[in-house]
Amino acid sequence: MKITIIGNGSALPAYGRFPTAQVIEINQQLFLIDCGEGTQMRMKQFDIKSMRINHLFISHAHGDHYFGLVGLISSMALLGREKKLYIYCNAFIKKVIDLQIPWNLSFEIEYRFIAEGEHALLVQHEKYEVSCFPVNHSVPTHGFLFVEKKRKRILLPDKVKQYEIPTYFYSKLTEGEDYIDKYQQVIQNEWVTSEGNPYKKYAFCADTIFNPEICKYIHGVDLLYHETTYLQDNLLKAKERYHSTAIEAATIAKMADCKHLIIGHFSSKYKDILPFQEEARSIFEHTDLALEGEVFEL
Repeated sequence: MKITIIGNGSALPAYGRFPTAQVIEINQQLFLIDCGEGTQMRMKQFDIKSMRINHLFISHAHGDHYFGLVGLISSMALLGREKKLYIYCNAFIKKVIDLQIPWNLSFEIEYRFIAEGEHALLVQHEKYEVSCFPVNHSVPTHGFLFVEKKRKRILLPDKVKQYEIPTYFYSKLTEGEDYIDKYQQVIQNEWVTSEGNPYKKYAFCADTIFNPEICKYIHGVDLLYHETTYLQDNLLKAKERYHSTAIEAATIAKMADCKHLIIGHFSSKYKDILPFQEEARSIFEHTDLALEGEVFEL
């Protein structure tokens, strides 16, 4: 799994920073989270092929998180896309798209509307899954949890050969099943396999006020993205606008026992964003800035 930061700014473009967008790659599948203005231009700059994106997630209906969506969809049609595009969003987003693209596209869009406060599995695949969870912002808003599934058990080649286990049963061994041989003897799974790799998890916490309630959804993730619109000296403004400070984001990462934190959604009032990292690291050492073009690999 790897995460590419496309945009890390908040509502107003500033100092070369673009609004929120991220591309997640799992098993050569691309997922797009949010689509702020300029997303497709940034993707071209970072050599990301938009036609490879099949699943698109919009955290909430504020323009800096979806104003680039109509342009991206139009470009996909102009490039002759035929494959279905899945969009997970507030129902309002479909109204916006239908209003601005009243013609028939060359491909189908299938919507999965996310209800206010909903916590649900959105995408289920043998190698990955994506779920949503509610955060606390001025409008209904959701975060997303991406899980890269690993094999439950790993085969030990010498052992499966020793016990003469046929190849057709290998997949069942990786699922933890025992094997019964032709003599009706039970070959226990742990004799021929070792423990599998742990699942890799990435959590995206969209615009939100400081909200410890989300810790139950993101506990122990390998990588957490949490918005940090303001520094601590603007704590009151953060609360009034339902945003978080760097200190608050780091506190959430610590409370949720996350392994690594990245922070973004920086207010346009800040030219220098290094203080965000400094403040966050005072609470949670493993913090990095979500710089545009940066790739985080799990």
